[in-house]
Amino acid sequence: MIKKVVFLLVGVLLLGVVGACAEKEEASVHMAVEFVDHAACAHIARSQGWFEAEGLNITAFDSYITGMAMASALARGDINAAYICLIPAISAYANAGIPIKVVAGTHKYGYGLLVDPDKIKSVRDLEKPDIRLACPREGSPVDTLLHKMIDEYQLDENKILGKVQRMSPPKVLLALKIGQLDAGFCCEQFPTMGEELGFEVLLTAQDLWPEMQGSVLIVKEDLVRNHPEIVRKLVKITERATQYINEHPEDAAQIAAGELQVAGKEVLPLEIGKIAAGLKITPEAILRSLTTRMECTTDIDPAVVQAEIDYMAELGYIKKFKAEDILDLRFLEGDHTP
Repeated sequence: MIKKVVFLLVGVLLLGVVGACAEKEEASVHMAVEFVDHAACAHIARSQGWFEAEGLNITAFDSYITGMAMASALARGDINAAYICLIPAISAYANAGIPIKVVAGTHKYGYGLLVDPDKIKSVRDLEKPDIRLACPREGSPVDTLLHKMIDEYQLDENKILGKVQRMSPPKVLLALKIGQLDAGFCCEQFPTMGEELGFEVLLTAQDLWPEMQGSVLIVKEDLVRNHPEIVRKLVKITERATQYINEHPEDAAQIAAGELQVAGKEVLPLEIGKIAAGLKITPEAILRSLTTRMECTTDIDPAVVQAEIDYMAELGYIKKFKAEDILDLRFLEGDHTP
């Protein structure tokens, strides 16, 4: 009888240990960021050790060349938390049915049109048949701004879209640098880096889409449902890092530039790493990018999110849905009730 009791107690203890280990594994955070300073707050938080200080188990911190590539990783189930541009997050939710929630913003704006000033003096020059233009793939944030530009300046859609070459932001900048392009839409930090090479930012997101929501912090719905305390900590850290950027921009730029330079050489695939290695990411460029090309804030206006959803639907990229379906802003600004 005593042996049976002992065996039962040992069994209960073992089940408890296994359950605790399983819970710990389930509660791990597989994080992803884009290879741009849009995710500066994540890089700063990581370098300062704030994730560990909050007791978060960050088992992965992967960089992706674009938000669209990150959306594919979300679909595969590789990650459960990400700093990503809002528009690819919307696409992932609407087209792939990925159960995600936007829980905080990171910045507004953060995109621009970079041109060779010797060949392009005005937006209308882009219609000229000999002007070579590039932009990331259809449905990306800068692609939507390309369409916004066509609408705003009443450009000939066929003349513009018919010649657009599709390539990633670092490839856009490198192609401009070696003379294969005359103009290219890309996300920050690349337009600001291009200015250091003698190119000109002809248009920014501020010019084309007032109040445009740039990037956001997203998490999988099951993380919100099963581990709201993790989401609460991620939002808290994001708020802290965003405040750090605004209060200590020079230090923030130094940290972000260093982290991005390492990511370009070591984290990204070999092909992209070689491209990035040819493009030096300076603290000066990151500082200008963070302070003049973006508005770093965790606030999100649901009406702005709805406008982006509506425009993507108008372009035929997604089916329209309500912004409230993807937003969960309860963790922001002290309202942390799960």
